[in-house]
Amino acid sequence: MLIDYKNVNIYHDDVHILNDVVFHVDEGEFIYIIGKVGSGKSSLLKTIYCELDIESGCEKAEVLGRDLMKIKRKEIPALRKEMGIIFQDFQLLHDRTVEENLKFVLKSTGWKSKSDINARIDEVLDAVEMSEKKYSMPHELSGGEQQRIAIARAILNKPKIIIADEPTGNLDPDTANNIICLLKQISCTGTAIVMTTHNISMLNKYPGIVYCCKDGSLNDITKDYNKIDLAEE
Repeated sequence: MLIDYKNVNIYHDDVHILNDVVFHVDEGEFIYIIGKVGSGKSSLLKTIYCELDIESGCEKAEVLGRDLMKIKRKEIPALRKEMGIIFQDFQLLHDRTVEENLKFVLKSTGWKSKSDINARIDEVLDAVEMSEKKYSMPHELSGGEQQRIAIARAILNKPKIIIADEPTGNLDPDTANNIICLLKQISCTGTAIVMTTHNISMLNKYPGIVYCCKDGSLNDITKDYNKIDLAEE
């Protein structure tokens, strides 16, 4: 199991956000987390990559074999290297080309060989159909193109999990559809996808496991999410 949370309490700035969270992620799963703004979706994701600490006293909080209640600060970069993280606002380095953005990540995560770096960049750009944009600057790309580059960046180190916080939030419907389709394809290679979204129409088009953050709780609603008034979420 890639993520195993049992009775985890999640706090943000000392405010109790989610109570007794039970959350599991296995290889290749495609998981949606829905809920109103402020319901705890992003806070949950931040605990996974250790942006938020998990307090001791929970039954279990493991990510990729690490106990998050005991993990040391110096161990977090190695954990994050096994993940890909995608943000709503892309977070590309705007003073560097697409190639330089990707090269920066590889070098910062320990890649040394110039030929290996170049080959991996070509592989991920081909995977997201952005090879022709290799030498473009971020400002020369559309929002959808920038998000594709962000996905390419996320898969550089062949992660076991991709964490995506509202990856389609700033995109038009057609572009959002293409991005979710791409993430779905990546999940079919064995990489688990955990994403928050308000794009409810995608749940029917690209089925997955559905969790809902509501009233301080996280619940698996995969079997009956259609019964819930998702417009309110």
